[in-house]
Amino acid sequence: MVAMLILASKSTTRKALLEQAGLRFSTAPATLDERALESAAIAAGGDGRDVALLLARHKAEAVAKAHPAAIIIGADQTLSLGTELLHKPVDRTDAASQLDHLRGKTHRLHAAVTLVRDDVLLWSDVQTAELTMRDFTPAERDDVLEREGDAILASVGGYRLEGPSIRLFEKVVGDYFTILGLPLLPLLAALRSHAPETLQ
Repeated sequence: MVAMLILASKSTTRKALLEQAGLRFSTAPATLDERALESAAIAAGGDGRDVALLLARHKAEAVAKAHPAAIIIGADQTLSLGTELLHKPVDRTDAASQLDHLRGKTHRLHAAVTLVRDDVLLWSDVQTAELTMRDFTPAERDDVLEREGDAILASVGGYRLEGPSIRLFEKVVGDYFTILGLPLLPLLAALRSHAPETLQ
């Protein structure tokens, strides 16, 4: 019997990555006050990596309460520009502003993932990728935003590396899955170790 595997996320990208890896799972997005948790983590001296890990764990734990014995995958991603954390843009104007803020600079994406069963944290990991944007023109920015459409509003930083936004980048260092928001290889290794029945 295959153990119930649940992704505690509404991210279509994370869902697609797990589907492409051949996993059988359901989704159950967690409802959290993410900004409050982030503020508390920052006040306690945490950075972008700490915030991503904290949010991933809280999401998994929240969903685990409603699904006894299931294996819950919690995941989150933060974007750090120095000590500043950026979030998903609220609209295209905000997306343009975020892109301008990142233009010509190197920022970091921190992707965290956890496995929780009941009230037990089985495993957690956080991976970081470094991305450098070109010194693009306003016209290039606007062209990308037009090509991306509203899909851009679901992505931290106001871009999607898997879409036309790639035109704005000069250099990318790090795991592709981490950039998409789910460190897939470490997760699969953890499932083999902690819940091999989920891979059957």
